[in-house]
Amino acid sequence: MAMKYLDTMMTESVLRAQRQYYGHAANITDAPERDTLGEAEAEFIAARESFYLGTVSETGWPYIQHRGGPCGFLRVVNETTLAFADYKGNRQLLTTGNVSLNDRVALFLMDYPNRARLKILGHARVEDARAHPELVAQLADPTMQPAVERLVFIEVVSFDWNCPKYITPRYSLEEVEELAGSLRARIAELESELRAARAGSGNPSA
Repeated sequence: MAMKYLDTMMTESVLRAQRQYYGHAANITDAPERDTLGEAEAEFIAARESFYLGTVSETGWPYIQHRGGPCGFLRVVNETTLAFADYKGNRQLLTTGNVSLNDRVALFLMDYPNRARLKILGHARVEDARAHPELVAQLADPTMQPAVERLVFIEVVSFDWNCPKYITPRYSLEEVEELAGSLRARIAELESELRAARAGSGNPSA
C-alpha cells in the first residue's frame, strides 16, 4: 500500500464515515511527500491498452474520460512522470479545459483478465503538440502522429492497488482468439484422428 494515497484521500469526512459504519477510522502517519512508481507499476502500465482519466470542472463537477491505444501508449517517463499523446476527438476538450484550472487528476487502470486495478493520483499539464514535434515523435505511434493534438504529462503523487473482489473477468477479441486457437487446433486434430479411425474400420463417415 502506498501511504501517500491514503494520506491524500482519507479526508476528515471520509474518516467520519468510517467511524459511523465501522466504529473506527484509519490512522495514517509518516506518509511521504509522494510515492514513486516501482517496477510492478511500470510493467502494469506498459501492458494497458486503455485507462480512465478523472478531472474536476470549474463548477465542481467530476468528469471521467476513456483513453485508449496500443499497449504502452501511456508512457512511464520516469518513476514520477507519465505521459501520453492525445488525439483528435469530438472537439469538446472537457479534460483539457478542466486541467487548465485544476491540475489534479485521477487515473484508473484495469486488467480485467487478471482481475487487477491500479489507481493513480497526480497533477497534469497539457501541451500543444504543434509546439513540440520532437515529443510527438517520442510519445506517439508513427502511424498516428498526424492526429496528435496535445501531449499530456502527469506528475504522479501516489497510487493504490485494489483487491480483485467483484472484478468480472473480461477479454479482448485478440485474447479470446488466442485462447480459442489451441482449442481449434485440438478439435481439428481429434476430427482427423476420428476420420482416420473410421476409414481404418471400414465404417462410413457420419
